[in-house]
Amino acid sequence: MNSRDADTLKPLASKYIWWKSPEEALAMPERVIAQVMNLGDHADIQSLAKQLGDEVLRKVLTHAQAGEFNERSWTYWHYRLGLSNAEQVPVMPHRSLD
Repeated sequence: MNSRDADTLKPLASKYIWWKSPEEALAMPERVIAQVMNLGDHADIQSLAKQLGDEVLRKVLTHAQAGEFNERSWTYWHYRLGLSNAEQVPVMPHRSLD
């Protein structure tokens, strides 16, 4: 993560990963990005997309952990990022006890 990305993510980290310090949250920038993609308001999402670009958002989405996205956000981001159409969204990641 470069310093520009850190500058973009730091205020979002304190807002969307409130249970950790921004510095702790930024140790896992993909988690901060996923949290904003899942819970973010319109302004924060637009800022994130503009600053980081769709390719970063695609990477976060395709490597998402179980529980990082709700069904609505999962569907929206796959459609918005051109990864699928609304009728053919991949199954969400899930936890396994294996």
